[in-house]
Amino acid sequence: ARRPWPCWLLPALLCGGAGGYVVVSSVSWPLPEAGAAADELHSSSTEEALPALLEEAGGLWKQSYPASAYREDAALGPGPAARRPGQGQGAAPSRMFSYRREGGAAPGRAGTARFLARHNTWGFVATRAARGKIQGMPYGNCLLLSDGPINNSTGIPFFYVTPKDNTVTDLLKNPMASLTLPEADGNFCRKNVIDPEDPRCARLTLTGQMVTVPPEEVEFAKQAMFSRHPVVRKWPRSYEWFFMKMNIEHIWLQSWYGEVSPIAVEE
Repeated sequence: ARRPWPCWLLPALLCGGAGGYVVVSSVSWPLPEAGAAADELHSSSTEEALPALLEEAGGLWKQSYPASAYREDAALGPGPAARRPGQGQGAAPSRMFSYRREGGAAPGRAGTARFLARHNTWGFVATRAARGKIQGMPYGNCLLLSDGPINNSTGIPFFYVTPKDNTVTDLLKNPMASLTLPEADGNFCRKNVIDPEDPRCARLTLTGQMVTVPPEEVEFAKQAMFSRHPVVRKWPRSYEWFFMKMNIEHIWLQSWYGEVSPIAVEE
């Protein structure tokens, strides 16, 4: 009599439950937590060991976002097109977009950029230092940001800043800056077992001018920041907080090995 196949050779669902498995595009594999099995899994995760599906830019790792991301979008409500002026949000900036992905298909580069601009709550801002021994050198800082209230995405990053911050001092001298938004800020990379430092865990870089929000947009900026970051309401007022935003001039997306793609601002 022929011996039955061991359970581990069969698909997880046919073996009575998929506990301990992560499913990505109908591909499953066990995830040992520690020990020799984990070392073996790590050592086999080389480019040579990957199936052809993983090696192609349009393969497994480039599929659409998980269902939970679509549910989050649905919960956020209609996009700005459904809103009417005069609803207490203040004057909204131009170039607004709906970040919802149509039809559940995998988003293109512009769609990924919108997703990162919408869902990131902080970003890395790089400026040119305007002070002391590091004058003229690159200087980086992490800042909280929001591209709009919960149900009204704009794609324009807003910041709540103080002139006591070195980054703001730099920007008041030279408004040119870059802003990097990592996909690692959300759950997509973790759910799909992608290391945050892996190039497949996308990162978006926006470059342009950081400017003070004009008076007619202050109310909108306030709604944008306070709805996403309620804690900033409690920051000490003696620090003279004010709102800034980035006027985006260039967009760069890295979502694969060595691949950095420019995206038109109009998209």
